[in-house]
Amino acid sequence: MNNNLFKYGIVTVLFLCFNQPAQAISKLEQLTQWMQGHFNSEVQSKEDEDFFNIHLNMKQIWQGKHKGIWIYVEQAAEGHLDKPYRQRVYQLKQLSSNEFASIVYTFDEPLKYAGDWKKAKPLENLNPSKLKEKDGCTVYLAWREENKSYSGSTDTNKCMSKLRGATYATSEVIVNHKGIVSWDRGFDSKDKQVWGAVKAGYIFLKQ
Repeated sequence: MNNNLFKYGIVTVLFLCFNQPAQAISKLEQLTQWMQGHFNSEVQSKEDEDFFNIHLNMKQIWQGKHKGIWIYVEQAAEGHLDKPYRQRVYQLKQLSSNEFASIVYTFDEPLKYAGDWKKAKPLENLNPSKLKEKDGCTVYLAWREENKSYSGSTDTNKCMSKLRGATYATSEVIVNHKGIVSWDRGFDSKDKQVWGAVKAGYIFLKQ
């Protein structure tokens, strides 16, 4: 895990000073709860002009219909909430007592589902068989008792990307009861960063 995520001042203030004891539920249930909700990076964008106010909406889907834990994810910039630039489905799996995987999937015609997170049953007509796994882009998270958070990343260089001249992408993530820090970056064949935040990850506070 890149220590730069923890060096960034706002992360320290907002994520390490407000820790609470873990709830008396399983860690998988806790992680699922913490990852759901409406988040935005408004506070960060006001403190640092290099960051935009991005809205992140995450909601569990297909409960009681398809086996497993599935979450619909939608990201959009302030002012363009009806046209999200990223729509994904995450599948959460527990690998050990303290280790978890968030498997990332895409699907066809995503804009047809824009705003579905507002519905009681998002993506109800989409079957998991229609999902396309983003090979190498799974985020592996581990429970960190010292920070009362789940943190981790993708495997180095395995998440392929062609966006803006990139060859591969990386994701570093921190999840706790206050919100989510997500640092997505793209690199070219010479390991030069070509897209994504430069300083640190985006800080999405739960609203």
